[in-house]
Formats: sequence, structure tokens, C-alpha cells
Amino acid sequence: MRIYLPAGLDALVQLRDGQSISLPAVIPASDDELDEFDALTAAGEQGDAVIAADVAAAETPVNLDRVASFHLDADGSGDLAWYAPQELDEVIELLRNSASAS
Repeated sequence: MRIYLPAGLDALVQLRDGQSISLPAVIPASDDELDEFDALTAAGEQGDAVIAADVAAAETPVNLDRVASFHLDADGSGDLAWYAPQELDEVIELLRNSASAS
């Protein structure tokens, strides 16, 4: 099952450092693409970034090898950009830069 986790900088750093995280998940109503998009959007409204993860159950702690992608509003447009799990360091840097600009 794909879940969407609203996350902040601390959770992303924990993932990068090899730790598992447990965050409240936004669960799509179905596997339909529109339901997935709605869940992604809802999670994006709740956190600085969104972690899309594939897990057996929504309560499962997530580690980096369960992450399908990261999403964040990197340019202030309101649109969530997609980042691969291998781009976690870049996502962390983008969030750090946006936090210091605020």
C-alpha cells in the first residue's frame, strides 16, 4: 500500500541517518490515480515535504528503503516537485535553505 507522510526536516534527517520514522499517514481512498493525487496534496498541506512510501500497513515505521519518492514545493509555486529516494540530501538542503530564507 502506498501512503503519504507529511514530514519536516527532522524526519528527513532521521531517514538519511538510517533511522525509521513513524508519522501520521495520509492514505488514499483507493489505488486510483486521482485518489493518490488527493492524498499527496493533503499531505503536502500538512508538512514541509511529503514522503511517499510503500508499506504493508499504514502504521508500519518507514525507513529509506520503503520510500518511493519525496515531494516538496521547491520553488514557492505551490506545486509539489518529485524527488527520487537517492535525492534525499538535495531535499534536505532545499528545506534548510527555505527555512533560513524565512
